[in-house]
Amino acid sequence: MNSHTKTNSMTPFSPEIQHMHDVLQQQKAAYQRYPMPTAKERIERLARLKKVLVKYQDQFAEAINQDYGNRSYSESKIGELLTCLEQIKYYSKHLTAWMKPSKRHVSMLHQPAKAWVQYQPLGVIGIIAPWNYPLLLSVGPLICALAAGNHAMIKISSASTNFGLVLENAISEAFPQELVTVINGGGQISDEFSHLAFDKIIFTGSSNVGKTVMAAASENLVPVILELGGKSPVIVHPSSDMKVVAERIAFGKLWNAGQTCVAPDYIFLPKGKTAEFIDNFKQVATEMYPSLRDNQDYTSIINDKQYKRIQNYLEDARQQGAQLIELNPKNEDLAPVRKIAPTFVTGVLPTMEIMKNEIFGPILPIMEYDQIDDVIDFINSRPRPLALYYFDFDDARAEYVAQRTHSGHFGQNAVVTHVAQDDLPFGGVGASGMGKYHGPEGFFSLSHERSMMSIPKLFSLKFILPPYDKPLNKILEKAFLR
Repeated sequence: MNSHTKTNSMTPFSPEIQHMHDVLQQQKAAYQRYPMPTAKERIERLARLKKVLVKYQDQFAEAINQDYGNRSYSESKIGELLTCLEQIKYYSKHLTAWMKPSKRHVSMLHQPAKAWVQYQPLGVIGIIAPWNYPLLLSVGPLICALAAGNHAMIKISSASTNFGLVLENAISEAFPQELVTVINGGGQISDEFSHLAFDKIIFTGSSNVGKTVMAAASENLVPVILELGGKSPVIVHPSSDMKVVAERIAFGKLWNAGQTCVAPDYIFLPKGKTAEFIDNFKQVATEMYPSLRDNQDYTSIINDKQYKRIQNYLEDARQQGAQLIELNPKNEDLAPVRKIAPTFVTGVLPTMEIMKNEIFGPILPIMEYDQIDDVIDFINSRPRPLALYYFDFDDARAEYVAQRTHSGHFGQNAVVTHVAQDDLPFGGVGASGMGKYHGPEGFFSLSHERSMMSIPKLFSLKFILPPYDKPLNKILEKAFLR
């Protein structure tokens, strides 16, 4: 049976889990009935998706706001909804060209045969979305799946309860259940979802959960795209304008209060530049957020669990001798609203929890350096990050760093914004993930590259059939085995 091994036990499924199994079978049957939708049909599906995204935009923003306690409406609309709408436009424009068969070379031995690659939909895609960008990281993979002609089931994080209900309503308005459906709930539902026999799974989330998803998927030999995280470093060259650096880092670090997988995680500054950087950052951050507690633009930490985790990191750093510098212009008590002030950590040690784990909050550890090669060695000694950011307008020096490091993305003089570039693939390397989506890679990652070959009537196999002492075999050996 094509599902989790529990199916063979005598224990019945709960109604919610049975529903998932039933929907998967419905989607697989629907795909088999019509396995190759035309470009026109795929574009029409994307148009339907766009229509409900626009219609429900205020409900999405309010639901995400409720899930967070406070989440900037603008961050939800610009960072999530607008990015999805741009992706729909991009895929609608290009998928017709991508669907065309790719002609391939046929060697002389096999002439006059024809060979090509046909891009088939995979079937049913399982999408597991996280809570930090629930709209972008559920609908973004869905756009790729629909463009490639697939059906999809979307599992929403249990921390995004309000958003999940709105998305479920919107998707059910746009599509029949056998084409796209949304699954809400946590616990056993989340576990069972990753065990379902999809044709591919896209998971976005932490490395630890990614390991369990990959292990579950392996039971049915389901391939996975894992979009994980990690500690994305920033390196600042001595020639850099600290005002420019501070402005760009502040944007990337404080957007969504640092709860972004590609947010700058820690920074290497030239020796003696820390005070200048902090002064400039403080000026920029205060202009962006003159107050914090009741500021609708400054996002809360998603829940108590994540809030306590970050506070524990700060306390551990403090106990190991680090200095914490808070940027709290009004000196407000932020605990009741689950907000954390932008905080710098200096005197950093590798033994601190804040340097062992992805921070996922508005905390920025600062280290100073003398030699760039020491920084490169430090980064290379750690798990490969999802992004690496380098500030320097000298392209040769930037290339030096890029060639000697590995990361899912290399950004020069910019952070975070690469995620919204439609034509760039998105994904990690090593511990930060595997597989890519966005751009053409999104279409091809969710398509089966099926090799095709056609041999005409005139073709003869005589030269490779025994007996092998024919004159033709001698000619073959002299012509090709050399």
